[in-house]
Amino acid sequence: MNKTADYALTIVIPVYNEEDNIQRLQEVVGAYLPVCPVPACALFVNDGSKDKSLELIQKVCRETPHFYYASLKQNRGLSAAMKAGIDTAQSKYVGYMDADMQTDVRDFDLLLEHAPQYPLVMGIRAHRQDSSFKRLQSKIANSFRRMMTHDGATDTGCPLKVLHTDYAKRIPFFTGMHRFLPALIRLQDGGGFYEIPVRHYPRQAGVSKYHLWNRLVSPFKDCFAFRWMAHRYINYQIGDHNL
Repeated sequence: MNKTADYALTIVIPVYNEEDNIQRLQEVVGAYLPVCPVPACALFVNDGSKDKSLELIQKVCRETPHFYYASLKQNRGLSAAMKAGIDTAQSKYVGYMDADMQTDVRDFDLLLEHAPQYPLVMGIRAHRQDSSFKRLQSKIANSFRRMMTHDGATDTGCPLKVLHTDYAKRIPFFTGMHRFLPALIRLQDGGGFYEIPVRHYPRQAGVSKYHLWNRLVSPFKDCFAFRWMAHRYINYQIGDHNL
């Protein structure tokens, strides 16, 4: 039996070459899970890391209650790691946070307050602790995404989210999908989202995986892919059956 079925919330943590952050994740997330408002576990998804991340993940999962992991055979990117985590989770809710420790796991408390009412609750990085150049790139990318998708979302790049697992499993996944969660949720009948400010910190360890290409150029290309997909999205509900 999938052990995540024993919890109300599975926090998916994609990991790619974050060996310097695994111990801090063990300490911070491990301390949070017992006091989370709902029964919760952490699911590390190793995205084909080339450093010691997988070895360290296996170690902390042996040592820490409510820690689990899955490891992709090859590096497939953030969207693939998120999909693997969502596909694996059997809890009512699935959460998401990055392994870079720039958000505060305790802010899941804020998101969970609104989770019963909204299929997606997402953070907005208040007082964002990134360089002015990174903030400018994100501002441009967010503005273009809103123009193309009309999703009305403020900060899709904030790595702190809670989704209803049944909605999450129906999301059409593609490379770059993680930038379009609000728009993809809205494609579903009854899909809506709520935003709430959360804390944001400077990266203290490890190296950012984002640069000009995947923060600006790739999102622009992905917006056109989303527009094509959205016009062809199949949405249905079964009214009756004799199964």
